[in-house]
Amino acid sequence: MQREYDLIVIGSGPSGRRAAVQAAKLGKSVLVIEKHPRLGGVSVHTGTIPSKTLRETVLNLTGWRERGFYGLAYRVKQDIAAGDLTTRLTKTLDHEVEGLKHQFMRNHVQMMQGLARFLDPHTLDVTVDAGETHAVRGSRIVIAVGTRPHRPDNVPFNGTTVVDSDGMINLTRLPNSLAVIGAGVIGVEYATIFSALDVRVTLIEPRETFLDFVDRELMSEFVYQLRDRGVSFRMGDKVESIDMEASQPVVMLEGGRRVRAEMVLYTAGRVGATDTLDLDKCGLPVDGRGRLAVDPATFQTQVPHIYATGDVIGFPSLASTAMEQGRIAACHAFGQALPPAPKFFPYGIYSVPEISTVGMSEEEVRSRKIPYECGLARFSETSRGHIMGLQGGLLKMIVSLKNRRLLGVHIVGEGATELVHIGQAVLNLGGTLDYFLENTFNYPTLAEAYKVAALDAWNRMTPRVAGRDEAVAEAVPVSQEAAD
Repeated sequence: MQREYDLIVIGSGPSGRRAAVQAAKLGKSVLVIEKHPRLGGVSVHTGTIPSKTLRETVLNLTGWRERGFYGLAYRVKQDIAAGDLTTRLTKTLDHEVEGLKHQFMRNHVQMMQGLARFLDPHTLDVTVDAGETHAVRGSRIVIAVGTRPHRPDNVPFNGTTVVDSDGMINLTRLPNSLAVIGAGVIGVEYATIFSALDVRVTLIEPRETFLDFVDRELMSEFVYQLRDRGVSFRMGDKVESIDMEASQPVVMLEGGRRVRAEMVLYTAGRVGATDTLDLDKCGLPVDGRGRLAVDPATFQTQVPHIYATGDVIGFPSLASTAMEQGRIAACHAFGQALPPAPKFFPYGIYSVPEISTVGMSEEEVRSRKIPYECGLARFSETSRGHIMGLQGGLLKMIVSLKNRRLLGVHIVGEGATELVHIGQAVLNLGGTLDYFLENTFNYPTLAEAYKVAALDAWNRMTPRVAGRDEAVAEAVPVSQEAAD
């Protein structure tokens, strides 16, 4: 086996695979080291793909999309007991793994299954089956090992009634009630998925607010929909302990409140999977959560030939941005010029309903003192939303009053993670409100909400008195620089 490579990538998740393939396309010799028996990393096996497969299965089985609300929990429980979810998940994961394997083979990327650790800044020792080890050297190295759930010692994890997010994909039955500790993205996604199954859900968060990077008006709509479904919130309550009473977990909160549930899901944070890498041998420090610091433009660590990408470097911890990080790191490592990265990228939360956002929130616009106006559209105002029976759903756009530039788009509701890309394109191309006013959208579609929101913003921005036409004519040309 080859022992020296132009690039060694540790981890085969979204950022690792993209770095490996990009380097291979530049004609470099590449080795990917994956500690798990199958390629794909956390994204494929315990994270993005399994949780989204669960979500789609739930929505299909409950008929959510056809009716616009949840129900038929008994039928879903029977289906899961019969193995429908496991079958679909297995097929999906097999497809992802085989696709990745063929991609590596097509691009002549070599693969090694084993646990890697640094011997020096260029050399890795890889322990494979039966304790056999191999030393490999890389001119450049990308660390893309991802994260794992944070598991405090005082939480009595048992894999059945007290679990972390990894354990959620191995359920053999549905609980009648679920307490979710931690209202981050993962906690919110699982809480809403199980709520859609008519499971009684309590969401526990020590802070007074959650998902603070999402526009607050959007969050108000989101929380309203969840409360309407019976989700309970315990905000600002710290967890003192999780006790077992009659084989059932009870979450003890500060102040004496108790939350009893058949199952507890602990999702309060993740840690970088760096503890087995022996990073001291290559001179790299980590923070308190095992994460690596990098140059955000190149993804170089403080050791110039070592890069880090994906969740192991922290926010935004998205599969989509991780892929781009891997590509940028590989190109920079081998001296390839890169165009400037797009300023705006979308953030998607695959909850029920979905949330997706791109650009500035209203709170950020206010903090930067940019004169602005908002336009709102409810999905129920569109013909497609009415046809689908959608009772919720909101699209909000934020527009500069100075030059009509689009500043942000925020969506909660069915298909939000798909719809947001229209706003992303207009934002990155420096477009204005006029794009939505002047262009035609398919009818009936949920995308029409963009035009409804644009008209709402236009009505708020336009004087409703004599002289309105003159005011409109004096609007700043679209070529003027954005407000920020």
